[in-house]
Amino acid sequence: MTPRIAVLVPVHEQAAYLPRALESLLAQEVTGWEAVVVDDGSREPVTVPADPRLRLVRTGDNRGLGAALNRALDETTAPIVAYLPADDVWSPDHLAALLDALSDPAVVLARAELGEPAGTPYAQLVQVAHRRTGDRWTERAELETDDLDRLMWSRVAARGATAGTGRVTCAWARHPGQRSRAIRASSDGGLNVFRSRYRVPHPLRFASTDGTDVDEVARYARFRERSYGPAADGLSVLLAGELAFNPERVLALAERGHRLSGLWTTDGLGDSTVGPLPFGHVADLDRDRWEDAVRELDPDVVWAQLNWRAVPLAHRLRAAFPSLPFVWTFKEAPQRSLVRGEWPMLADLVCGADAVLLATEEERDWFALALAGRVDPARLGVLDGDLPKRDWLDAPPSPRLSDADGQPHTAVAGRPSGLDLEWVLALADRGVHVHLYGQVRAPGATGSWTGWLDEALARVPGFVHVHPAVGPEDWVRELSRHDAGWLHRFDSANGGDLRRASWDDLNSPARLPVYLAAGLPLLQQANPGSTVSVERVLREDGTGLFYRDADDVAAALHEEVAGRAGHRAALAARERHVFDAHADRLVSLFRSLL
Repeated sequence: MTPRIAVLVPVHEQAAYLPRALESLLAQEVTGWEAVVVDDGSREPVTVPADPRLRLVRTGDNRGLGAALNRALDETTAPIVAYLPADDVWSPDHLAALLDALSDPAVVLARAELGEPAGTPYAQLVQVAHRRTGDRWTERAELETDDLDRLMWSRVAARGATAGTGRVTCAWARHPGQRSRAIRASSDGGLNVFRSRYRVPHPLRFASTDGTDVDEVARYARFRERSYGPAADGLSVLLAGELAFNPERVLALAERGHRLSGLWTTDGLGDSTVGPLPFGHVADLDRDRWEDAVRELDPDVVWAQLNWRAVPLAHRLRAAFPSLPFVWTFKEAPQRSLVRGEWPMLADLVCGADAVLLATEEERDWFALALAGRVDPARLGVLDGDLPKRDWLDAPPSPRLSDADGQPHTAVAGRPSGLDLEWVLALADRGVHVHLYGQVRAPGATGSWTGWLDEALARVPGFVHVHPAVGPEDWVRELSRHDAGWLHRFDSANGGDLRRASWDDLNSPARLPVYLAAGLPLLQQANPGSTVSVERVLREDGTGLFYRDADDVAAALHEEVAGRAGHRAALAARERHVFDAHADRLVSLFRSLL
């Protein structure tokens, strides 16, 4: 009998879920189906029941959802296509309901209901069946996204009508291992979580329905095309942990003839870069046998970094190889390590590393107090470990918006920390524009803007502007249109006592060098009587526009627009706020440990 419906079953590292899914397939009231399970590079054994309608094919390495589904399309011939991801399940009447909806020849795509909605703007695989149209799934080389409309549904739906079954006949399983969760920032995912989980060895074009598009292929082409030959006296440097926002900075070491390898945390955040690195020139160690890989590499020095999620891996590495020269670079935030119960590990790293580099002078002094009697303060140095590569400075600026309309324009790169409806309205009343770049719909502080942005756009539409995220290749071109950039707006309560310091007090914001690259002075709330690292740096560089209220902001901006003193100071300071300016000092530190 010729099968009426082809069932595509993609699986990657979800063998434990697969029996439940396949049992629900075998229990279907409709029996005229063919099914292909595509094992997309799982490292665990994948098996299927013995049934002549069911076949298993393997791709070898992980090629992505689009490639797996296209392989399944190629392996089947039935005129209707349905989808059963390995971690989902159908009711016995599922295929019957979908075929009933598709009995109308005008309908090209049918969609079943879910008992618990997925909360996404697109239909999940498990819900859908469609006519075989000749359309193909978008594959990884073109785009990786959670948005199934962009990957396939929209192309199929354009060929005819879409119908719903009106019945709940399938279940979409929620669990941490879902592909969509690895992509969506609202699920603690993102580009680097995805890269790590699927071990993607090349740059990605990546999009999330709750974030923005990123084209690493274009962004990092300039670095991938370069050749970095090892110097005769070059060091073998093992990078360990994660590289945060400006990962390509490490290529300043490759430019100096040093050989780079990487060992990365698997507990990262979407914006905390881990390998395989998209710009190349760093050889990843096998994380499944990392101790053997480190022994085989036998590096000259371990450079572990950077933020709190890297602490457990760095601690394990130091404990496993205590004789390797070990430099621990830490940026933020000791308070998070305290909350997570990882302070003992962080303290061990700060006290036991051969050298320690903290992001700011204030953070260094905070650790000296917190570990008094245990750590020698003379062993604690200062280097902001997340400074960008200098290459991004070499771009032409754009005309300023204020030169055209006479009104000050300010930029927010990343989450608008400390900005709210009342503050934005007060700025608008004083003629100050706020341009928001790259807002992400995520839980907690990162997504707090969702509670006020719509009302702000409705009440002062001419003064609040929303833009996509701006990558380093466009910092100068895009941000130079403005007159100043917002740093975190917060009230410090430490009263000059570092023991009471918060993360904001100790931090060097990652957006600081971004604004400086574009020649923007920095808007920073003044906190007289408190110790705040970024305030000290801005005063030393002359790059700060300080304020206490909205009137102060307007006055400082109008003075800046009239004289551009902050702009000139930013251009003078920006060369000091790139990693290249400190690379030789870091290499000298490495050599001193040998």
